[in-house]
Amino acid sequence: MTIKQIYELAIKMGVEADLRGKKRIQNILKKNKENFDSLKKEEKEEFDKETLTNPYADSRLFTDQPDKRVKRILTGIDIETEEILLANELSKKKPIDLVLAHHPTGKALAGLHEVMDMQAEILAQYGVPINVAQNLLHVRISEVTRKLNPVNHNEAVDAAKLLDFSLMCIHTPIDNLVTQFIKKLLEKNENKIETVADILKILKSIPEYQLAAREKAGPSLFAGKSDNFTGKIAMTEMTGGTEGSKEIYEKLSQAGIGTVIGMHMSEEHKVEAEKHHVNAIMAGHISSDSIGMNLFLDELEKRGIEVIPCSGLIRVKRFRRRK
Repeated sequence: MTIKQIYELAIKMGVEADLRGKKRIQNILKKNKENFDSLKKEEKEEFDKETLTNPYADSRLFTDQPDKRVKRILTGIDIETEEILLANELSKKKPIDLVLAHHPTGKALAGLHEVMDMQAEILAQYGVPINVAQNLLHVRISEVTRKLNPVNHNEAVDAAKLLDFSLMCIHTPIDNLVTQFIKKLLEKNENKIETVADILKILKSIPEYQLAAREKAGPSLFAGKSDNFTGKIAMTEMTGGTEGSKEIYEKLSQAGIGTVIGMHMSEEHKVEAEKHHVNAIMAGHISSDSIGMNLFLDELEKRGIEVIPCSGLIRVKRFRRRK
């Protein structure tokens, strides 16, 4: 595979796993094209043309050789200058053709807030009025935008350029993959789920969470009690950029949601979830990211690409290579 083909595969898999559905993504891309066509010439120069084919602003490719064939990649949850230097050292023994990050960097980090709109649509699927979800989310998106504004977005990108490495970050598509994976697993075991403890038991059957638990970072209950009935379960805390509005738990409770499952949760969010009697299970941040990454990396290994994990990635394979 080429670098570009790997990137396109990641976006494709992300779209296929998106809780909003492929038709909605097609409509988003169509709207982006219409917006681009309506701009003046000087405005088109500033337009992010990547949004015409990629609906995820937090996933980007940084390379001047997209058609390069890839045999070996270094990949991890966070790729900073240190990991680029690691790639350089490893390449002295055997070439690294691509460095792949999960968390966004460069303009993908600067655009993280742009994917958060999807949270409103996901919340609407669980019964929260879309107008309420949007208004609460807009406040939170503004907060995230201001927080990211002063960040040194291009540190890792510049390091990769200086050492002549192609760099890629795939964020929301990977989060979509783990969200669908857990959603389908819970649906498959629906008859076995009655209490919050039952969900935790199912989550802990997943290899990445088992390994994380041994490192004291496995699935845990942040709000509620383990013997509480789950009520309606919502996958509202797994994808969509970063944490949404803390005020949303009141609306989730009113919509009949009894339990939310996420990757991580701030103290403010925990307090609000408890206040409105919503159980909150945090599956684990890096371990959840690892599940999504592994689902994607398996596809690369199936195609003969060697994968070297680093930076917290818990590598678990779900296929057997043919001999």
